[in-house]
Parts: sequence; structure tokens; C-alpha cells
Amino acid sequence: MKFPSSTIEKVVEQLSRFPGVGKKSALRMTMFLLNDDEEDVKRMADSIVELKTKTTFCETCGNVSDAPQCSVCTSVNRNRNLICVVRDFQDIISLENTGQYSGVYHVLGGLISPMDGVGPDDLTISALLKRVKEQEVDEVVLALSANMEGDTTSFYLARKLEALNVRVSAIARGIAVGGELSYADEITLGRSIQHRTPYKTSFDR
Repeated sequence: MKFPSSTIEKVVEQLSRFPGVGKKSALRMTMFLLNDDEEDVKRMADSIVELKTKTTFCETCGNVSDAPQCSVCTSVNRNRNLICVVRDFQDIISLENTGQYSGVYHVLGGLISPMDGVGPDDLTISALLKRVKEQEVDEVVLALSANMEGDTTSFYLARKLEALNVRVSAIARGIAVGGELSYADEITLGRSIQHRTPYKTSFDR
């Protein structure tokens, strides 16, 4: 693709780095920015820079935050005896949008995947076990994707948590097998968290 301006070419190259964005789509975005009001473009650029300079991760749960503690962990209305385990902060956004969950969260930062070289030590599992030990946690809800990696991680966590004498449950499988939590609609996801079931670590129970 040839460009009439090296500046336009640079912007297209950068925008095409986004997942699912090809050169043609990036060019349309670039032309929109070129024709947009200069102040609006500056605000957009500033917000992108602030994304990297002002956001951090919650020291307690690992959620994305503007402060050392996220808004969920600092809320006086949340049930701290109930922890929902998720893969990443996008899953927290999905669950929060259902309005059906009142506990707190724990972000693993990924899923166990031997094929990709990701093991238990690469995730925040030890931090989760420490939270359960030190806090008066009644229940841990496993809200992980319904795929091989999600099932492997859930099984591993359930075994570790059972030794701590805490109730372990999993969201109901209203989520399609192989599906990602962040892609589920809010009604289905809301029902899944409401109708969670005890997690079984053996197939004969």
C-alpha cells in the first residue's frame, strides 16, 4: 500500500498493530483523525499516554486500577468472604456488567497451559491461596473460560483450595464450551454466576 505522506504511513502502521485491524481499516481511522478537530485528537493522544502512565494493578486482587487498591476492593458494599477467580480484568468488567455479583475478585493473569509454557508458578495462585488463608473466606467461585486451559486451571485450583477447607464453586455452564467469558452476553453470564454449583475435583462424585 502506497501513501502520499510518510506521516500518514506511520499512523497507519501503528494503528494496524491493533488486533483485527488491517491496513485498510487503519487507513480509514487515520483519515478520520486527519479530518477530526485538533483538540479532540490531542485528547485522544493524551488518554492513550495516560493509559500507560497512570494505570496500575490492584495490590490485592490484580484488577486494573488508578490507585493501589481498585474500586471493588475499597468498596464497603462488597462481600469480602466471597472471592471470584478470573483470568484477567476483562472478565471482571463482564461480571460487573451483569449486576449479579457482590463479592470481590482475584485475577490470575492467565490460565495454566503447558503447551504455551504457562504453569501454576506463572500465575497469581500463591497470592490467592494466601488471601484465603489470611482472610475469613467462605467461598471461592471459579469463573474461568470453558475450554481446556480453563478446566485445567479450575481443577488445579480446586485441589489446592480444598486443602484450606473453603467451599469451592464454579459458574454454571451457560457459557458455551470453548467460549471466553468476555464474549458472553450479560444475561447468560449473570445467570451463570447466580446458579454456580459446587466444584468437583473427581469424576465419581
